[in-house]
Amino acid sequence: MDAREAYVRDELLTVREVIAELRVPRSTWYQWRQVGKAPRVSKLPNGELRVRRSVLENWLTSLEGRAP
Repeated sequence: MDAREAYVRDELLTVREVIAELRVPRSTWYQWRQVGKAPRVSKLPNGELRVRRSVLENWLTSLEGRAP
């Protein structure tokens, strides 16, 4: 994998893109953030939040097997 492929694979996702992918309401996303259960985010200088694709994938993997 070259540098460009690695960059594209680890793109920065907007909150809108993340909640669309997870199929959860925006309010659920912010509840998860409030209680520390959401994936780690980066805050841009303009205040917008971004989630790295790799962080989202690792977060989802960490949830596997937790359901009763």
